[in-house]
Amino acid sequence: MKTNQKIMLVTLALAVVIVGIVLYMNRDTGTTATEVPQETERAYPPTEGQPMLGNPDAPVEIVEFGDYKCPSCKQWGETVYPKIVEDFIDTEKANLSYINVLFHGEESVIASLASESVFEQDPENFWDFNKAVYDAQPTSQQHDEPWVTIDKMAEIAQATAPGVDVEKMRADMASEDSPIVQAVTLDNELVEEFGIPFTPTIYINGVFLEDPFDYEMITMLIEQGQSSND
Repeated sequence: MKTNQKIMLVTLALAVVIVGIVLYMNRDTGTTATEVPQETERAYPPTEGQPMLGNPDAPVEIVEFGDYKCPSCKQWGETVYPKIVEDFIDTEKANLSYINVLFHGEESVIASLASESVFEQDPENFWDFNKAVYDAQPTSQQHDEPWVTIDKMAEIAQATAPGVDVEKMRADMASEDSPIVQAVTLDNELVEEFGIPFTPTIYINGVFLEDPFDYEMITMLIEQGQSSND
């Protein structure tokens, strides 16, 4: 069987699981995203083994649940992310971890598998790859049109992560037992466990952020996290 065919079988198998999970999460329970408790209960998504930007010992942990096919994630990356990096990551007040979400099906799976391959082979350049994939996302009016392909991800990896062996990436994406498939599966389980309602979903020291674009709230939560660790 050709490698591309194997990759598609793996991604399709994952997509079937994902669709079931998404349907379960979106079942009619009478709960909307705005009803998710913001500060009443703290839950800390585990970040061990996830891509992390910044000092691992920083007093505040920020976790982004993102989908490479999501226009709002692209917007968040262009508007909020740079300010967080400048104000809190570079100053070692916080770190940021990234967890894949697969709400947009097969293309989300392909992009997530590729990102996990980059993280495994060339972790120092993961964030450059991450940004480049979002940069490649079409305008919001065209985001539903197919654009994530294995070849496109390989092209971005070659441009942003010189330590990546693209042929190994393709082979790992084709193997159900590869570490990158297991990593994406784990991310998907975290999405289910934490009932992620939308993307991007942001947690700051275990606090769910109802509006991920509310920079005033982001600042307040980070400062609260710093104070509690002083």
